[in-house]
Order: sequence, then C-alpha cells, then structure tokens
Amino acid sequence: MESRVVLPRLVLMASGNGSNTQAVLDACAAERIPAQVVAVVSDQAEARVLARADAAGVPAVHVGRRAGESRADYDARLADVVSGFAPDYVVLLGWMRILTMNFLGWFPGMVVNLHPALPGELPGTHAIERAFDEFRAGRRTSSGVMVHLVPDEGVDVGPVLAAAAVEIEPDDTLDSFAARVHTTEHRLVVTTLAGLCRDLRPAEDSAVPARRSARPEEIPA
Repeated sequence: MESRVVLPRLVLMASGNGSNTQAVLDACAAERIPAQVVAVVSDQAEARVLARADAAGVPAVHVGRRAGESRADYDARLADVVSGFAPDYVVLLGWMRILTMNFLGWFPGMVVNLHPALPGELPGTHAIERAFDEFRAGRRTSSGVMVHLVPDEGVDVGPVLAAAAVEIEPDDTLDSFAARVHTTEHRLVVTTLAGLCRDLRPAEDSAVPARRSARPEEIPA
C-alpha cells in the first residue's frame, strides 16, 4: 500500500488583523512551510483574522471570555478547544492575552510566539510604537523581531528560535517603520516554522504524528 506523509498540524491564534496569520496560511498553501493549518482561533469575534481563515478554507474559531470568567477558567476552556484540533504547534501571531499554565500546560514545548522586538527588549503590547517613541527621544536606532517558545506565563520570554534586527531610518515615520517590522515578521515566522516542521518526524499512513498535545496529567514529571 502506498504510504503518505502526514503533515504537521498548526493551530494559529491571533486577536486582530492577522497579517502574520495570512503569511503563514499562504506559505503552507505554497508548501514553503511543510505543514497544514488546521484552525485559526481568536478571542475577538470581529477580528479580521477569522475572515482570513474563512477565505482560506480553514476552520475559524472564536473563543470569547464569558462574563465573570476567570483567566484560569478561560484558558482551560481555550485549551480544550485547541487540543481538539490535535496540533503539533500552537502559534501565537498577535494573541493579546497572557496565557496561564491552564493553557500552556497542555502543550509543553509546542507554543511558539512572534514578538516585534529583540530578545529581552520591549516586552508586552505596542512594542513597535514604544520602539519608535524611543527613537524619537534619541534612545534607540533599531529594534527587531523574534520568534520564541513559550514555556510559562512570562511576557515575551522563553527560548529564542530566531531573531532579526530592524533598523530605524532617520526619515522613518511610525507607519514606514511598522511596515518594515511587519515584513520582517512575515519572513521570520515563515522560515522559523518551516524549520520546526521539517524537524518533526514524518508520520506515514494513519500512524500517530510525532507530536500531539497532552492533558496536564499526561505530561511526564
């Protein structure tokens, strides 16, 4: 019987416009990333990223926070939804909520985050705007982009998979600088995911793929 390679499975998570999600969707469709996007998840019902997923024929899933729901309970419910897609990697592409171990504990070594700053710099939201403000104040001449693993609840910290500097030109506006950062983000996340997915052991026929999420109680101590 002819064997077939089972592609690694990606769940992409984003809260807004989704240009990085689009870059990953396009790269998977063009086989530049040897993987399949099996779902796009957003915490915002009106986020454009969900429309991008629909247009690509990928399940678009809104998981909103319920009234009075704690972060921990929301994250446990979110983890249940994401785990149902059996991802090999969960990729945060502008996910604007800090994830607790109630989510991260389900996906050890599997959560990848894209952040528009270099390692150790400008953690948190609005990193591009803050970098540009520091440039205008004479305290910065460049910023950058990194892709890293998310092992715990730290903000934009974890083992770095890739990083790239982005210079701030003397005549830059915030828009021109941000456009160059976004172009770098698209390139870096695509090349990094391509490498990660190539490194996964190929699975054949109906065999269980090399990586799958585990409930916290199934994770070895």
